[in-house]
Amino acid sequence: MALAGECVETKPSSFEETVQQPIWVDDMVEEYDSIVRNNVWDVVPRPKNKSDVSSHWLYKVKQAADGSVEKHKARFVARGFSQVNGIDYDETFSLVARYSSIRSMLALSAQMGWKIH
Repeated sequence: MALAGECVETKPSSFEETVQQPIWVDDMVEEYDSIVRNNVWDVVPRPKNKSDVSSHWLYKVKQAADGSVEKHKARFVARGFSQVNGIDYDETFSLVARYSSIRSMLALSAQMGWKIH
């Protein structure tokens, strides 16, 4: 009988520990390249009376069904919870389509003979 803890790989507990392991450094470089390639952020001057939004690296070890390591994932995230409504921002927006809007567009496209992609 094998011990369950033999094949479990743990994620790093600090940034200093992470940068000493090449597999995590490669994943962080891949995440950074993806952010740059997709134009995720713009560097802008910080307005007066506004605070910075800090960021954080998250690490996760994905395991396959047999318990072996499938993938190491490193994600760079903004810590938006540090912002205060009315001070750092005034409104929020999330692009979400209503089901009634989707049904209306499907009905209109069917009536007009439009193709949907």
